[in-house]
Amino acid sequence: MTVVRQKFLRSVLPLVCVALLAIALGSRTPARQQTPAPSPVQQSQVTFNRDIAPFLYRTCARCHRPGEAGPFSLLTYADAQSHARQIATVTKSRFMPPWLPEAGAPKFADELRLSADEIARIQTWVEQGALQGNPQDLPPMPKFVEGWQLGKPDVIVKATKPYTLPASGSDNYWNFVFRAPVDRTRWLKAMEIRPGDKRLVHHANVLVDRQQNGRRLEAEPGAGFAGMELAIESEVFDPDSHFLFWKPGSIPYVEPDGMALRLDKDTDLILNTHLQPSGKPETIQPTLGLYFTDKPATKHPVLLQLENDRLLDIPGGEKHFVVTDEFTLPVDVDLLAIYPHAHYLGKDLQAIAKFPDGRSAMLIHIPDWNLNWQAVYRYAQPVQLPKGTTISMNFVYDNSDANVRNPNDPPQRVVAGNRAVDEMAHLWLQVLPKDSAEAKRDPRAEILQAMARHNLQKNPEDFEAHYNLAALLMGRGEVAEAIVHFAEANRIRPNEPTVNNAFGAALLATGRTEDSVPHLTAALNARPDYFDARYNLGNALASLGDFRGALAQFQAAVRINPEDANAEANLGSAFAEIGDTKQARLHYQRALQLNPNNELARENLQQLSGNPTPR
Repeated sequence: MTVVRQKFLRSVLPLVCVALLAIALGSRTPARQQTPAPSPVQQSQVTFNRDIAPFLYRTCARCHRPGEAGPFSLLTYADAQSHARQIATVTKSRFMPPWLPEAGAPKFADELRLSADEIARIQTWVEQGALQGNPQDLPPMPKFVEGWQLGKPDVIVKATKPYTLPASGSDNYWNFVFRAPVDRTRWLKAMEIRPGDKRLVHHANVLVDRQQNGRRLEAEPGAGFAGMELAIESEVFDPDSHFLFWKPGSIPYVEPDGMALRLDKDTDLILNTHLQPSGKPETIQPTLGLYFTDKPATKHPVLLQLENDRLLDIPGGEKHFVVTDEFTLPVDVDLLAIYPHAHYLGKDLQAIAKFPDGRSAMLIHIPDWNLNWQAVYRYAQPVQLPKGTTISMNFVYDNSDANVRNPNDPPQRVVAGNRAVDEMAHLWLQVLPKDSAEAKRDPRAEILQAMARHNLQKNPEDFEAHYNLAALLMGRGEVAEAIVHFAEANRIRPNEPTVNNAFGAALLATGRTEDSVPHLTAALNARPDYFDARYNLGNALASLGDFRGALAQFQAAVRINPEDANAEANLGSAFAEIGDTKQARLHYQRALQLNPNNELARENLQQLSGNPTPR
């Protein structure tokens, strides 16, 4: 019995880069977007208690309060009065509150935008002397949950070992690997990330690691590892589905019923953090709070990424450098959330939906991009996008000295990269495929297969697109085309163990056994504890009649994963082939203990039971 296991590579969501919530003024700071003409404000006295406090509490106090990232509190009249002119300046320019999307449809949930009337009232309040007003007019102080924002979590997990942040440097990325404390499948409805001292943590993002990829990168268990780019593998079709991120002032998001995230036994959670040195060594030891639900997932969203980093080669002085990409949906979806991503040269960011009937609709427009205030934006109501809708991104970059956020003075050539001084052109979307009784396969697979083909049209050297397309084709039984793309992925990265194993397994499945052996062997040379490669190589050698070689591979596979019934059954078969029926019987019995329905073990054990002379 041969079981061909395929792995999928998942694109890692870029980290949400958000600076501390500081109100910073400078002579070169422009208005984020054109301020609408203020509506008339009555000439009667504007006071803090009656006119200013209600929307200050609504939009500002979340971050401007003790213990949060804002540089000063805005909970009291005294707080606001001491910063009155500063507040008037930054709200008039719409630098504060930090809400980047332009007003219009569709609307986003939890918008922090001030209305033109509210901005005008702030100006009038300051011009009239920033008076306090009648104490009876003051609305109730906003109530903030101290400690865990959603109440005590069901489970709290802390990083096994702290990380010591060096005193100096920049772009410091560190990954903490958390062993998910579940002994069975659980459904996660919310996660609160406590990354540590908020002065030091720029942003953080959680990745679900079902194959324990992160553990292999740790020098010792629980120590974590460095790096921004991560390769996450999965043995089953398990595409990225949820935004799990933290930024200063963020509130944990509770998933709606039916959209909980599955956590299985032996799943890891990787917290990818961007840290800022403080001038002295600091200790970081994050904590995660997990909130579970008894309602399993019935809706399965998927994250899509439009990008065109290959086009990012921006000459110094270029004021209007445009990068575009577009993708046509192969199925009907609801758009739930959107996350545009660029660095300091990003200026005007748009995402547009072009419908099959010729209509167009803006999905998001940020006319004055600011890296420090980016976020994931969730729609107040899902945006319906029918099959055939083309989603396009149009990002404009300004690499001139007129861009006050340009990190280079004078401006220099900038290309794509992970550093803050490099650039990116990414648009992530969370979409929920609509249920269809006529669908013959998972609509997420349809979307990701179309995305992989689209990415290969842009870049024939896209390793991940070749690999994932091959894995998806294998799942559909289209093995011949899958082998073509596995071969291309192997050409691009010849020493990648995941690719060598998958390529070898595909060759083995089509009867090209001799061709499979070098790839499976290469996978094991790169990763000796690779269970799948041991298993597949054992099958290949058995097919070639090398039963002692197969025996060695199955023995190693069982040592790596003693709970795999198929490996035990095949080990029993290898012993039977070399004449050791006693050992064969023991391993067949062990396989049936692990899985009473294992047909290979049952049939072969029955055959052995008919042999009265065990050796």
